[in-house]
Amino acid sequence: MLEHLNLSTLKKFLVFSSGTFCLLLLYLLLPFNKPPGVLPILITTQIPDNRDLHLNSPPQTLDNKDLHLNPPPQDWIQSQFHKALLDINLDYNSSSSWSKCGPKTYYFPKINTIFTGTPKTGCSNWVEVLLRAEGTLKRELDPTNIRVVHGPVSEKHRMRRMKNLYSDETFGKAFSFTVVRNPWTRLVSGYRDKLSDEETQGADKRAIGVKIVQEMRNITNLKTVKEQKLYPTFEEFAEYAVKHNGLGNPHFSPQIQTLCIPDAKYDFVVPLEYSGILSSEVLNKIDTNATLLGS
Repeated sequence: MLEHLNLSTLKKFLVFSSGTFCLLLLYLLLPFNKPPGVLPILITTQIPDNRDLHLNSPPQTLDNKDLHLNPPPQDWIQSQFHKALLDINLDYNSSSSWSKCGPKTYYFPKINTIFTGTPKTGCSNWVEVLLRAEGTLKRELDPTNIRVVHGPVSEKHRMRRMKNLYSDETFGKAFSFTVVRNPWTRLVSGYRDKLSDEETQGADKRAIGVKIVQEMRNITNLKTVKEQKLYPTFEEFAEYAVKHNGLGNPHFSPQIQTLCIPDAKYDFVVPLEYSGILSSEVLNKIDTNATLLGS
C-alpha cells in the first residue's frame, strides 16, 4: 500500500507510524514531532534465538519456514520500553499512579487486575475475557457482538470510575498488563476497518473518510463524496495523517497516548502477534479458567 507514496511523505509516515524504533517488541507509536534523523528503519519480523537484540541491531530477514514462534521474554520487553521512553525523556520506572490513567484503562477488583486496551490491538477480546473472569459477564459473547463490551457493561470498571473507589496503593498491588501491536500493521488494520470501502469491513469512521477525500481530492461539495460513495485510498489516508499530525481518533493515534506511561509500569506486556501463546500465561496469573475468544 505504501508503494505509491512519494519518498518525502513515506519517510514522514514511517516516523508517524513507528516513532523512533520499529523493533518487533516496541510497538509504541511516538508523537509526530520526533526528528526523522533518529529513526533507524529496522523492519524486523523475528527476534533471534539468543535474544541478544539491541536497538541498533541490523534487520533480520528470515524465510517463513525459519520463523520461530517463541515469544520474547518479559525482561527483554521491559528493557525495550525503558530504552524507548528514555529517548523521549520519560522514565519508565516502578511508579504506580494508576489513578492518572485514561478511559481505556480498566480495573477488575475481584481478580485484582488492571488492563489498558489500546484500539486495534485486540482489546475487545481482552475486555470480554476479563469481564467473564470478574463475573460481570456470565457467559462467553458471540464474537459478532463483541463491541458491546465497550458500552455500559464495562463502564464501571474504567479507571476514571474506579479511582473514586480505590487508592493507588490498592492499584499498586494489582496485576497489570497491556497488549501492543506493530504500528505499521495497526495502521493498515485501522484504515481497513474504519475508512476503507471493503464490504467485509466497517467503514464506521465515515465522517473522517469523507474529510480526507474532500481535502486530498480538492472536492468542496460534500454531496458529491457521499453520492458517489468515494472512500480514501490508503495513500490519501497516509498523506492526510502526516499533514495533520494524526486524525484525532484513538484508532489511529500513537499507542503511547493510550498506555498509562510513564505514570505506571505494566507487569506484563503482550505483543499482539503472540496473544494466542501468551494469553494462557496472562490468564494463569489472574487465576481464571476463562479463555480468550478464538484461542
